[in-house]
Amino acid sequence: MKFSEQWLREWVNPALSTEALGHQITMAGLEVDAIEPVAGAFSGVIVAEITEAVQHPDADKLQVCTVDAGNGSPLQIVCGAPNARKGLKTPLAVVGAMLPGDFAIKAAKLRGVESQGMLCAASELGLSEEKDGILELPGDAPVGTDLREYLKLDDVSIEIGLTPNRSDCLGMAGIAREVGLLNDLAVCAPPENAQELTSDEAVTVDLRASARCPRYLCRVIDGVDLSRPSPLWMQEKLRRCGVRSIDAAVDVTNYLLLEFGQPMHAFDLDKIKGGIVVREANPGETLKLLNDQTITLGSNNLVIADHEGPLAFAGIMGGADSAVGEGTTRLLLESAFFAPVPLSGQARAFGLHTDSSHRFERGVDFELQRRAMERATELLLEIVGGAAGPITEAVSEQDLPAPAPIHLRAARIERLLGVIIESETVERILRGVGLEVSAVEDGWECAVPSWRFDLRIEADLLEELARVYGYNNLPVTRIRADVVLPAIPEEKLHLQQLRRALVARDYFEAICYSFVDADIQKALDPAIEPVALNNPISPEHAVMRSSLLAGLLRTAQHNVKRQQPRVRLFETGLRFVPGSEGLTQRPGLAMLVCGSQAAEGWADPGRNADFYDLKGDVEALLALTGDAASFRFEAGERSGLHPGQTAWLKRGDETVGFVGVLHPTLQKKLDFDLPVVVAELDLEMLRAAAIPAFTPVSRYPALRRDIAVIVDKTVKAGELLANVRATAGAYLQDLTLFDVYEGKGIDPARKSVALGLTFQDHSRTLDDNEVNTCIQQVVDSLKENYQAELRG
Repeated sequence: MKFSEQWLREWVNPALSTEALGHQITMAGLEVDAIEPVAGAFSGVIVAEITEAVQHPDADKLQVCTVDAGNGSPLQIVCGAPNARKGLKTPLAVVGAMLPGDFAIKAAKLRGVESQGMLCAASELGLSEEKDGILELPGDAPVGTDLREYLKLDDVSIEIGLTPNRSDCLGMAGIAREVGLLNDLAVCAPPENAQELTSDEAVTVDLRASARCPRYLCRVIDGVDLSRPSPLWMQEKLRRCGVRSIDAAVDVTNYLLLEFGQPMHAFDLDKIKGGIVVREANPGETLKLLNDQTITLGSNNLVIADHEGPLAFAGIMGGADSAVGEGTTRLLLESAFFAPVPLSGQARAFGLHTDSSHRFERGVDFELQRRAMERATELLLEIVGGAAGPITEAVSEQDLPAPAPIHLRAARIERLLGVIIESETVERILRGVGLEVSAVEDGWECAVPSWRFDLRIEADLLEELARVYGYNNLPVTRIRADVVLPAIPEEKLHLQQLRRALVARDYFEAICYSFVDADIQKALDPAIEPVALNNPISPEHAVMRSSLLAGLLRTAQHNVKRQQPRVRLFETGLRFVPGSEGLTQRPGLAMLVCGSQAAEGWADPGRNADFYDLKGDVEALLALTGDAASFRFEAGERSGLHPGQTAWLKRGDETVGFVGVLHPTLQKKLDFDLPVVVAELDLEMLRAAAIPAFTPVSRYPALRRDIAVIVDKTVKAGELLANVRATAGAYLQDLTLFDVYEGKGIDPARKSVALGLTFQDHSRTLDDNEVNTCIQQVVDSLKENYQAELRG
């Protein structure tokens, strides 16, 4: 929001300098982003009148003007502006004047004709960037008056960066209300004058979408003359707020937008067929907007229509076919309240963002529309004339906002703000905010004003007290509380342990959006219908993720495109999985590696990471549980992953997660040149750990036996190991698979698996016969179950 300091001081005038005022506003939560002068630094520029303008004898594009500067001695000025003409009043920089950029005006000859000054354009005075001729001043501008004094240019524009909850300050009325409250001053708002009706012409309103537009007002103003320009004071106020003057009808609606924060619109009544209908758009209905963009509407869009078709995109932008033009003589003025939530995102869906949508999406005072209509009517009648008809109002009281009263407890003020504030001060501040305050036994009951959509709970009122009372006035105290340290159960891994383990293995933690690209989501989980966002910030963030990999893949893609040869990422977070019992939020851990396995170095063979590298990293996490033996990998398939390079991680009968290589089709779709290996694990199941227990170290020697068995290639090593553990007996302390061989000397359909078995007892030394017996049990079991043969 950008506003003029002089305009603000017309409403409320605190005894503060510009800098102090900006600081005060910032400390109240309305951060000042910039304070800039409304005009360039210049001097020696006065109001002058061109009394004669003739063609330059030696230049087709120049005129020789005789100018009255108010001192009784006409000046001769050579001017190239196309709008220089007899009778025009315009700024004159006299000889000796200084213009912005330290440009000094001197007497000169242009094509042999003497020029005693310069007639100035707005851009040359730092008033505007437009270069369309010299600045035209009103006919009643006093000749000889200093231009800075006449236009009151010793002013600044203050720009504040409002947070979305403070929509009440998107107009001068709201800002003045804040400044008045902070300085305990009365606010001088424009008087509320109901306009005299000089016409009985009215337009009917059919309010068919009352939930989205609970209040709609319109009024006919007949016989307007739009050839009359807006007054200079209005043009200047608009300019200093960053709004360009167009014509009187548009300027007045823009002025009300800035003055009260109420968006308004003016239609050409002669282009409207029948009455006004506020309705939802018909699917496929088109509308050409004022910016010449033609949009195709859907049933979720709201339009202002007549009996033949849409006239405006409700709350966002008017239509070109009903726009006010030079020949307009009859206006239909509109003032409405649109519910914020249904309107949210409507403009952005079509690539639009307007001053109206910016305000309606955040909330406009729902009791302001009639006052704004009367004020706009007053200004229009004063500027362009005409006859005002009665106001037609359609309202659905049950659909208007009904904020609940807020109960503020006196004890909570001291507890949460750390200061005792007198009851009189509390009531003064709350009433200054606009609340209706009633004292009750333990505090106050407060009715919320129609313009404060952000006040809903007790904490909101405490915030208002703190910022108005002054954050700098709150005492600095140390927080005192009875802190009970929570127990850390040993049967559950702390998330920080997993993070540190991955960081130690050269991974970087990523934090991605919870909403992801629908196409990637579908490729990873085609059987799941994800939750779609009603108002996505972009097409790449359209649905809630059921897999953390969707975000990690986008992050990896971003890094690879920026010439990162080695990507190692992990993320922990929630997955949103729809089910028969509603939406389930499941914590998960995802990992991704792509590119070089190790950082570049003299000892690095330059190998790219593969399936087994990531599997090893997952096994390192399993080791943290102290119960890695309870996990097992099983070959399997999963959507989005390579069918021959995917494994499920299981613990008992439950699936903990998966590890796999991205499917080549998806890899190509995402523009990865190298294989991408991913893993995703259920975080709660992964964190379940065994409680550490002490086992004394045996004083007796261990015996190791190595065996090599030949089995079918289809036999999984994990099954062999499980069988050995089950049959080797209680003395088995360690089991290692140290070799797998296929090739010469082995049946092509079979393979050799070499196992190392370590036996040890804690009470005595084992003899060879006992160990041999255990080995024989193992060999017999393998022969029986897997047709294994001992390799000689």
